[in-house]
Amino acid sequence: MTLTSPKPAQPAANLPTIPVALSSSSVYPLSVHDTFAVAHDLGYDGVEVMVTGSQISRNPETVKGLIDRYQLPVLAIHAPTLLLTQQVWGKAWTKIELSAAMAAEVGARIVVAHPPFRWQTGYAENFAEGVRRIEEDYGVIIAVENMYPWRVRGREAKAYLPHWNPLPEPYDHVTWDFSHAAIAGMDSYEEIRKLGSRLSHVHLTDGTPNGRDEHLLPGEGTQRCAETLQYLSETGYNGSVAIEVSTRRAKEPGEREKMLRQTLEFARINLNQVLDE
Repeated sequence: MTLTSPKPAQPAANLPTIPVALSSSSVYPLSVHDTFAVAHDLGYDGVEVMVTGSQISRNPETVKGLIDRYQLPVLAIHAPTLLLTQQVWGKAWTKIELSAAMAAEVGARIVVAHPPFRWQTGYAENFAEGVRRIEEDYGVIIAVENMYPWRVRGREAKAYLPHWNPLPEPYDHVTWDFSHAAIAGMDSYEEIRKLGSRLSHVHLTDGTPNGRDEHLLPGEGTQRCAETLQYLSETGYNGSVAIEVSTRRAKEPGEREKMLRQTLEFARINLNQVLDE
């Protein structure tokens, strides 16, 4: 993969004001190719590609081929900053820079990144400044995702630096995840109101405050998902919404697609968008 002078893919025209993307994590353990196929069949506006150990997820040329085949843009690249992807793309800053380069090459506007882990010294101390530099170098937005406190034997363990909550940190752009908010005992509706124009991307899902990252379908948890989407629609939010729900409990043929269609319809109804007949 090159870090210099990428030739960007051409995103699809005529997207709605708030486009709704399907995250590749929502079809796990299926592939990025499957994500495009499902998104196309169900009528999503685009795709969010989570970079993992999968070779397809790390290859911008392959992703551009999928963009052309399915006529769907990639709206976001999720950097491999999860614990499970620590071996992908090497060092912490390399992960962010390669994700930004890939986003620029495939025509994505957003890079989703988690805040640093506390053991990532050097990277953690200069994270906000480094993010701004990479944004300027590649012409993309790096939106830092809200996380949640880790608890060990009932006590909070400091896992992230400077913090799992992006609100008080000097990040220009933020991704908001409803499931993470549920674990943290936060009200997404109220926190998103506080973020204002810093909100650049949303992971639409749901959860409950039981300490597990459930990624439920909207309406299955305790978050005010419908009210929050309505607020975004009414206040001129100019970012995107990515469906990031767990469909691993799907057992019957077509059950995963039914869950993802239901979530897409939920998003469009509450974003005040016209549903396809």
